Amino acid sequence: MTGSPAGDVALTDQAAKRIVALLSSEAPGSVFRVAVEGGGCSGFQYKFAIDAAATPDDALVERAGARVAIDPASLGFLAGASIDFVDDLMGQSFRVENPNAVSSCGCGTSFSL
Repeated sequence: MTGSPAGDVALTDQAAKRIVALLSSEAPGSVFRVAVEGGGCSGFQYKFAIDAAATPDDALVERAGARVAIDPASLGFLAGASIDFVDDLMGQSFRVENPNAVSSCGCGTSFSL
């Protein structure tokens, strides 16, 4: 079995639906990847991508057919976080509600600890 469960990272219904829609046109076994990288206007930034498969070290969040892979280094930054998908006047985007973030920028894609 690839990966381990990321029990402390939650995925909302809206995020799960959007991920399922995105992965429907990808090869079987593809996953939606969420990572934390250095950079952005607040020190760290979230990166969202589609990968052909999860790696053995990835933690997996699964909900309603959606599969999200998180690498071990990023998982520590995302402990207790919730991943959502919003469609509002500002546009469509994935957003992370992260209890570990001390502050975040206005765009919602970068944060500091």
